[in-house]
Amino acid sequence: MKAKRTEPKVTRIRPAGDNHQVVTVEGGRGLYRKQPCDDCPWRVDAVAEFPAEAFRHSAPTAYDMATHTFACHQSGQQKPATCAGFLLRGAEHNLSVRMGRMNGRIKNDVSDGGHALHPSYRAMAVANGVDPDDPVLQPCRD
Repeated sequence: MKAKRTEPKVTRIRPAGDNHQVVTVEGGRGLYRKQPCDDCPWRVDAVAEFPAEAFRHSAPTAYDMATHTFACHQSGQQKPATCAGFLLRGAEHNLSVRMGRMNGRIKNDVSDGGHALHPSYRAMAVANGVDPDDPVLQPCRD
């Protein structure tokens, strides 16, 4: 039996610096990006596009058995999609992604597009200004 897909719903908004925010969206169509976008935070050449606070807020997506995913910031709230960089480097321990792969919703069709990506969530967060000893990074799986 297929799980019922719900419309995306914003469940939380947290400020992250003066001009950014981290939005939690639940539900949706299970979309995902096939390649990292031009300013994807997982790209090594896109460091400092977002404030460190955004990475602190999003760190739980890289915890073991996490049920929230790291979304592509370019997809927006109306048509949210999981970030390609996250699928390639940060989602191995994420329960939602693992289930999506098992049921065929997430296929093996994501590529880095020829871009160097950070090897883990922790590496990406540290490269973007999060202190390596910040407690929010301790549960991240590498």
